[in-house]
Amino acid sequence: MSRPTPMSGFPEWLPSERIVEQRVVDRLRQTFESWGYASVETRAVESLDQMLRKGEIDKEVYVLRRLHADASDADSGIGLHFDLTVPLARYVLENSGKLTFPFKRYQIQKVWRGERPQEGRYREFLQADIDVIDVDSLSFHYEVEVAQIMSEAFAGLPLPPLRMQVNNRRLIEGFYNGLGVTDVPAVMRSVDKMDKLPESAIRELLAKDASLDDRQIDLVLAFAAISSHDGSFADRVTALGVKDPLLDQGLDELVRVIEGTYPLRSEQFSVTADLRIARGLDYYTGTVYETRMAGFEQLGSVCSGGRYDALATDGPTTYPGVGISFGVSRTLAPLFARGLLKASRSVPTCVLIAVSDESARAHSDLIGRTLRSRGIPTEVSPSAAKFGKQIKYADRRGIPFVWFTGEDGHHEVKDIRSGEQVAADPSSWTPPSIDLHPTIEATPLEKENTS
Repeated sequence: MSRPTPMSGFPEWLPSERIVEQRVVDRLRQTFESWGYASVETRAVESLDQMLRKGEIDKEVYVLRRLHADASDADSGIGLHFDLTVPLARYVLENSGKLTFPFKRYQIQKVWRGERPQEGRYREFLQADIDVIDVDSLSFHYEVEVAQIMSEAFAGLPLPPLRMQVNNRRLIEGFYNGLGVTDVPAVMRSVDKMDKLPESAIRELLAKDASLDDRQIDLVLAFAAISSHDGSFADRVTALGVKDPLLDQGLDELVRVIEGTYPLRSEQFSVTADLRIARGLDYYTGTVYETRMAGFEQLGSVCSGGRYDALATDGPTTYPGVGISFGVSRTLAPLFARGLLKASRSVPTCVLIAVSDESARAHSDLIGRTLRSRGIPTEVSPSAAKFGKQIKYADRRGIPFVWFTGEDGHHEVKDIRSGEQVAADPSSWTPPSIDLHPTIEATPLEKENTS
């Protein structure tokens, strides 16, 4: 068989990278569950009718069909899900009679999108979502809670600093309504390009696409330029002189989110009110979130979401919710590519049991079982080579300890990093806690830039 050609857009990690990904997922899961969120996993496919409700995403969906399907049966009407929100809406509707509301769920699962592969955008990737869904109405405090949960999760991850930018769709729409804007989506689309285009180009877009006059454009740009780490942004919005009841409600809600997350901020995680943020999806109705990673701002948001009031409905009953989605693959891939994040070893093994000769393998296996029963990851040497070769085998795999048994049954364990070798009993010996499992080693971005 010839060497296969790599397929772009489908990341595959090396063992040490996979260990890092699993540690990240473990941290997310532990945090989500500590807040009372239950795990669900939905099927990999959804009906096309269900997915296409979300808007212009038909080019992103991978459609499924049988390889030898007839021409008339080429489209099976199902496709791989491109996010975890649409499946959640369907799941809630199908199981509403069996769920307890408010329904707090987390979901860590692969999704697929037919995108042009590039850094930060993949055709297959891992996402981690949290959402709270209720019946007919959802308490606002959950909009604060989901931001608090992500701040706790990020605090325990060895990632570059993350900055969550928060805004409120009611605040945005209320401000534009107060200005007399007739095409609010057109204004949002133009403002969303502020990071990519010069101000002159944004002014042209606002005049051409949204039919705004110079005064309206000045106020839109002044509004979009407002940001702060505390509630002071509210005074700056009020000073612009625009009045609208929806604006007042959105302003109050955004202040509560900013103040509610303030105690959880650190060098690793910060929250900013940023009035440019709107999120592109039209079903968001309240707080919206975007998160950028220091040094990798070109990736865009790695953790996004918001409040939605009518994503799931069966007609007489509506299920509003709020949620955030963290792009696990999107975040880790560029760190792996630059060597900024890795595991301390490429295998979970902590101890290698040396084999003196094949006739003694059963005894080595017994020692291995004893150590594993005590929670110590252990493997037995694959061959009864000279001890020097067995030590080299452990060193290549990053295994820190090698266990030896003498003819008299005397046990010794060697730390192959320091060379220290001591007597040990398999029923009581315990490695240092830092060596028991692989750890994540992070290199600060600035070191990479100065090397």
